[in-house]
Amino acid sequence: MKKRTLFLAMTALMITMTSGGSLTAVYADEIPTEAAETSESTELPIKSLTAKIVDENPYMAKSDSNIHHDCYNTDSTDEVLPVDIYSEINVSYEKTNPNASPAIFFDTYGHAVVPFLGGLAIRDINADETQTLGCFSPKQHDGGGYMIQSSYSFVDESNRLVCPTSNNHVLMLKATDDEGNVLPEFEKVLDIDIKTAAEEKLGKTLDQNLLSVVFDYDGNLWFATGGFRIYPDRKQQGAVGYISRAAIDSILNGEEINLSDAVFVYELTPGEGAENGISASKDGAVILTNTNCYLFQADNGINKVWQTAYESVGAKESKEGDSTTGGCLAWGSGCSPSLTKDLVMFTDNQNPVNLLALDMKTGETMATMPVIDELPEDVQVSVENSAIVYDNGSGTVSTIVCNWFGAGSANLGKEDSDSSIQSYENIYDVNWLRQGNSMIAPGVERVDTIKTDDGYEMKSIWCRSDLSDTSMLKLSTATGYIYGYVQDMETSMWQYIMLDFETGKTVFTMNVSNKPGYNNTPRNGDTDGKSFKINIWNLPEVPSEWICVPMKDRGLTLSRLSTWEPPFLLWNEKASRRTSATSTEILKPLTA
Repeated sequence: MKKRTLFLAMTALMITMTSGGSLTAVYADEIPTEAAETSESTELPIKSLTAKIVDENPYMAKSDSNIHHDCYNTDSTDEVLPVDIYSEINVSYEKTNPNASPAIFFDTYGHAVVPFLGGLAIRDINADETQTLGCFSPKQHDGGGYMIQSSYSFVDESNRLVCPTSNNHVLMLKATDDEGNVLPEFEKVLDIDIKTAAEEKLGKTLDQNLLSVVFDYDGNLWFATGGFRIYPDRKQQGAVGYISRAAIDSILNGEEINLSDAVFVYELTPGEGAENGISASKDGAVILTNTNCYLFQADNGINKVWQTAYESVGAKESKEGDSTTGGCLAWGSGCSPSLTKDLVMFTDNQNPVNLLALDMKTGETMATMPVIDELPEDVQVSVENSAIVYDNGSGTVSTIVCNWFGAGSANLGKEDSDSSIQSYENIYDVNWLRQGNSMIAPGVERVDTIKTDDGYEMKSIWCRSDLSDTSMLKLSTATGYIYGYVQDMETSMWQYIMLDFETGKTVFTMNVSNKPGYNNTPRNGDTDGKSFKINIWNLPEVPSEWICVPMKDRGLTLSRLSTWEPPFLLWNEKASRRTSATSTEILKPLTA
């Protein structure tokens, strides 16, 4: 069994946070020399923020349980991430999957859950060669004919994997035993044909496929049909709804149930469908379609608390003569809705794109502001990745949005395109995949939504028109930095990057490679058959003048002996050599 420890919380894959033991070093022949060199320690200052404010969902795992970390879709973590202390790049080779594992999230025991052969697997992405500890492959274990949609899968409170599939089912997979040991073949403990059940309930055919799922705070499993691009004028029939918790528990207990009594469906207007993930809070399930944002509640039926329309100019595509060849993903908002206790945050799809803040209770638009609007007039903007949303608990909500225009495939506009299929060739522009971030438009901006006596106001804090990012940036509240993976347009070097949350300035970069194959996807921090991480604790040589100090029970930081205050930890000799073992003994408490 592998458990995450404080030691392990200090490593990071910059796209989604990782766990597990340390990695072996990069060899000089694997990546360019300048990327293989370890950086000098510059001791970036810790700028810790208050921990993120997210009500714990009792039906979700207490971990970074989906690609957006939590059911609020905050894309932030309270874990301590690298702060440029003897950083080094480490590599794990992928030799089984066609691509290195995207959409990494973590179970209760710190195992990395990743897409694998059309299904999901728990894999050791810290080994020299990525190792599969256990998996569920539809082709190998269930007759094939479908794929698991990994982007909107997550881990539940019992450490089961909850997965929408390309054939419109929802699966629950038991991946570990009760002690956290990985099962070589995951056990399918629930399988519901959502689309068929919804069609029977509605009495009509659904043209759209299942896209995303989430548990509300009562354990009801909400679902939405759609795809990454839904055209209103094509009048495809879609729906949202939920499976009752009582029915899920009965199925898990081996009982037979009548789905017609357990599945509740809300019929969408023809041409309306979800294009993103679903979020949930104690107030209910927030579902964003291509034309509206909704708050739904389960009450032995579906209670639509509110519905708020927003504007879109439609799917944005590259024009003749543009430097880009791709476009956007979504027809409407490409941004999964992110929540605070009081607000729902997302972007529309106008020109310029606007950030919207809706009141959680009423759906009223409390504030709106154009974002990434300082680019040249011919540069298009589409916000396709979920925004970072951080509530400081004192009346300010910070949102970081990124331009993504150019990475989406132009084929998504074809009449026969099924944009619910989450595959490289179906979603992404081939020239972006081959040529890198020169094929996408730039723009990253932080906007604060500030509570005032009269309501809310929005204010731009900083904007970067020189960064082209598709990596789904992440915020560490423990360090006060934003982490990403970008390409330097002057050197073509792919690199990890750290931005100061307060100022937006680049405070750290670390080169990986200038080869085109080291491109990333929004949910993939590991490409060309390799996985990369920055490891700051597994040092080849630990300076004796440093000690490791607990930080507010949320991790550890290094401090010089001259500044320490008890309690603290000292390195023992095991930390001075590389090891792939996971052990709480890597850090040894100081004895009297």
